Amino acid sequence: MTFTDKLQHIRVLLISTYELGRQPFGLASPAAWLRRVGAEVECADLSRHSLDANQVRSADLIAFYVPMHTAARLAAAALPKIRQANPRAHVCFYGLYAPVNEAYFRSLGAQTILGGEFEEGLVSTFERIRLNRDGGGLKSAQPEPVVSLGRQEFIVPDRADLPPLARYAHLTWPGDGHRTVGHTEASRGCKHLCRHCPVVPVYNGQFRVVQADIVLEDVRRQVAAGAQHITFGDPDFFNGPRHAIDIVTALHRQHPEVTYDVTIKIEHLLNHAALLPPLRDTGCIFVTSAVESVDNSILARLDKGHTYSDFVQVVEMFRQLGLAISPTFIPFTPWTTLEGYCNLLTRLVELDLMENVAPIQLAIRLLIPAQSRLLELAEIRAMCGPYDPAAMVYPWSNADPRVDELGAEIQKLVRSGEKDGQSRRAIFTSVWKLAHAMAGDSVHGIPDFPVSASRASIPYLNEPWYC
Repeated sequence: MTFTDKLQHIRVLLISTYELGRQPFGLASPAAWLRRVGAEVECADLSRHSLDANQVRSADLIAFYVPMHTAARLAAAALPKIRQANPRAHVCFYGLYAPVNEAYFRSLGAQTILGGEFEEGLVSTFERIRLNRDGGGLKSAQPEPVVSLGRQEFIVPDRADLPPLARYAHLTWPGDGHRTVGHTEASRGCKHLCRHCPVVPVYNGQFRVVQADIVLEDVRRQVAAGAQHITFGDPDFFNGPRHAIDIVTALHRQHPEVTYDVTIKIEHLLNHAALLPPLRDTGCIFVTSAVESVDNSILARLDKGHTYSDFVQVVEMFRQLGLAISPTFIPFTPWTTLEGYCNLLTRLVELDLMENVAPIQLAIRLLIPAQSRLLELAEIRAMCGPYDPAAMVYPWSNADPRVDELGAEIQKLVRSGEKDGQSRRAIFTSVWKLAHAMAGDSVHGIPDFPVSASRASIPYLNEPWYC
């Protein structure tokens, strides 16, 4: 048996449990890195199919991709059965939520934890397993850094054995029908330090770019596979504005029929307003922005870097440009009041954003994960219970129990409405009535504010997402 033969018989199983309805870049990228060094890699996206028992039993390395809270909890829940089916496999957790939950994942049997730029760490872990196969032995302590912020030279992601793009979320664009959606990343991390953001404990104000030629080749291959629209999964597309504009300019030149969407914070949309026409002109049809609140005192506590008036200015700017904005919110926080929640709904009506806001955004509850900057606030430390490792959060309750009750009821209402296929406006109306009833107001209809002529053309991805 040759050295190459030995490498080919070391099997790696990469598992994603959830990534916002997108084909996971976090499987495709490391799959390419590992295959380049001879690993036999299989990818399993549990959001789209059940896990193959044979894949589990034959794997030498099983690595869970955990880019967000929901994904991490689903991975932790899946691990015991996987461990039972294959107790000999080396288990790794990698991604944003891996390092902040290191102790918990290790208590479940994980041996390697990788955060930040994880591809090189996964290759190193594979090499350790190879050495063990050849008699070198695995060290008791993980030699790879738990968090790596190294500047990697990326390679083109390998999506060969992932489910086809048609099985993932699609773009709904009234007047244009449905579009098949691809997903890539042009950068990771973030320059900013918003207190509630899970990126901050890992990247601490730093970001890393994926080289432009790699991004464009990844897009080219997805377009060849049927993608008509691309979602850029960067935490903030304008962390590196020149890098971003160069990529989308080239994308539009190479694929003029392909549209795309990006995520950009309100602060960057204002500071780089001159770059918004180039976004529009190169095929960007909507921008997601984490507005979080319309209450300036809450925005200050979250250290968001913008005010409500900044948000209004961005909405007006987008209307003038003919770009759609998709605001996201954290409406249920320790500082939320019934009056404040009703005020959020009123502001969305006044700004004619009912159709722009995904219904789940009216139900999101603030998460306080391990190492969160929110713990810098004395008021947060005083109100939080002990850290719950299984839930991966510090539990908290609103001082007004009616607010927590409202949040739970709106969660149910939104999930039920989406399951029944109700429109965004219909779900919003139900939320409006429930919130005003809870606040003791007479249940009345939504005020008759002017509606923009462009409301019916708002594009959105059809799969609602969670944190």
